[in-house]
Amino acid sequence: MLGVDYGRRRIGLAVSDHSATLARPFKTIPAGSSPRVAAEAVAGLIKAAADSDDGDLEGIGAIVVGLPRRLGGEDTDLSAPARAFAAALATLTGFDVQWQDERLSSHEADARLAVGERDWRVRKKKLDAAAAAVILQDYLDRV
Repeated sequence: MLGVDYGRRRIGLAVSDHSATLARPFKTIPAGSSPRVAAEAVAGLIKAAADSDDGDLEGIGAIVVGLPRRLGGEDTDLSAPARAFAAALATLTGFDVQWQDERLSSHEADARLAVGERDWRVRKKKLDAAAAAVILQDYLDRV
């Protein structure tokens, strides 16, 4: 499975193992100018990996996208663009796209990264992919 932390500037990606038990950060890519452009970038990565038999993205069969919500459960200003991104990604890839509540995923990812790296500038570069791993792991634990 592929986990996605969609953002206006960056998109964090994570992958699960083949048994869909454990998630790990994969990479962070620029989001581009719109949700559609971002979806095209992610779909392009998946297609390129399939064409080259890339071990990290080999066998992707479903995608989990983090849904931004406020602590009370209401949508945020990023919820609608995230939904547009997920719809475009589903159309472009033909994969099933699932939602996972992403409340506090970035905070949890930062706390986990802080255990091994004290410099916030170094952590910031890894944060989006780590948040995607938290989102994907939460989904895997739930299903």
